[in-house]
Amino acid sequence: MKMVIASDIHGSAAWCKKLLDAYKKERAEKLLLLGDILYHGPRNPLPDGYNPKKVVELLSDVKEQIICVRGNCDSEVDQMVLPFPITNDYAAVFADGVNIYLSHGHREVPPLGADDVYITGHTHVPLNENCGYTHLNPGSVSLPKENSAHGYILFDGGKFYFKTLESEI
Repeated sequence: MKMVIASDIHGSAAWCKKLLDAYKKERAEKLLLLGDILYHGPRNPLPDGYNPKKVVELLSDVKEQIICVRGNCDSEVDQMVLPFPITNDYAAVFADGVNIYLSHGHREVPPLGADDVYITGHTHVPLNENCGYTHLNPGSVSLPKENSAHGYILFDGGKFYFKTLESEI
């Protein structure tokens, strides 16, 4: 199964469109979103192309393919306007023999095994580390930090690939 994994859109229609363009180009079957979809949050600047209503419209076109977890900036109001669920703090996807657990990253780490992959967002910084399990972070779609790129992760054939949206511009 081919999946695009992304986090922290923060209401940027411009970067959401680039993400969806990459999703279509990759010909992925699922779009896994790790929270912070519409609101930029009180600690973040307004991202380029900030337009949460447009983000809802863009994501509505692929709503059947989205699996999403709730981020710390996602609210009940966001769930009222988004056409896919964002109410859970955790999700699990089992694909190509890989156990993938998703969370925004601001909650406690669930019990994980050595072969498990835990993917979070929240920090806006890409990460690939082994800490008794594999911990990945795609960074941020719209507000990358620590000089990282606007990015996402592609899961294809049981492997994870870090990708940048800048090449999609």
